[in-house]
Amino acid sequence: MFFSKKLSKFSNLKHCFFSRKNGVSNGIYKSLNCGIGSKDAKENVLKNLEIISKNIGCSNESLITLNQIHSNKVIYFENKNSIKNKLPADAIINQCKNIAIGILTADCVPILFYDPKKKISGCVHSGWKGCLTGILKKTINKLIEIDCRIEDLIFAIGPCIKKENYEVGDEFYKKFIYQDKKNEFFFEKKINNKFVFDLRRFVNKELSNLNVKNIENIEMNTFTDEENFFSYRRSIKKKESNYGRCISVILMT
Repeated sequence: MFFSKKLSKFSNLKHCFFSRKNGVSNGIYKSLNCGIGSKDAKENVLKNLEIISKNIGCSNESLITLNQIHSNKVIYFENKNSIKNKLPADAIINQCKNIAIGILTADCVPILFYDPKKKISGCVHSGWKGCLTGILKKTINKLIEIDCRIEDLIFAIGPCIKKENYEVGDEFYKKFIYQDKKNEFFFEKKINNKFVFDLRRFVNKELSNLNVKNIENIEMNTFTDEENFFSYRRSIKKKESNYGRCISVILMT
C-alpha cells in the first residue's frame, strides 16, 4: 500500500495505490490481483476486490472501476444516477461522496487527483496509447468545463514502469515523433533500432504543459519490484501465460 503525501492531508479523502500483497490469489496472480479481465479465478478476484472495498471504507457495490480500453475517453459521475460500473473508458471524474473509483495497472501509469475547492476526485489510466491520444488533455478539459480551476488540482502519479525497462521498437518511436518532434526527448536509442521510453516523464510533461503545477510522483518501478507489483512486461520476459493487475483507488467522504 502506497500513499500520496499531498492527498493524505485531506481528512475527507481516502486513497491508496495498492500493491499486490495481502490478497487471496495464487501462482502468478499472488496475491491481490484485482484484474477481473485476467485469467485468474473469478472468485479470487472478487474476494480481492472485497478486500479493497473494506480497506478503503465502502461497500462492494460502491467500488467502481472501468473497462479500460487504452483510449482518451473520460467518464463524469455528476450524481448517483450517473454512476455505472465497468464503463468503457480510461478516466473517471467523480463528484459523489462515498463512491470509490479505481483504475487497474500492470506497468501503465495510475493517476489519482483531487480538487479540494470543488470537492471533485478522479483517476486516470495512462498508458502509451492514452498518452498519445490525449487522455490527460481530455481529463483537464472536462475539469475546466465543470468549473474546476487548474491551480486547485492536486495530481498524484503512482508506481509504473521505468524508462530503462520500457524497450520499444522503431514503429512505436515514430508514432510519437510524428505527433510532435519534441517527443524525441522522452526516448533513448539503443542498438538494433530499439529505444527506451520514459512514460513517467512524458505524463509529467503533459500535465505541466496543461498548466498543472501541483504534482507528486511515487517513484517505484513496477517491472523490477516483483514483490510489490504486477508487470505486463515482466510477465512477457518470464514467458508467463498471463499477469495480475494492481488497483489504485480514491474516495471522498
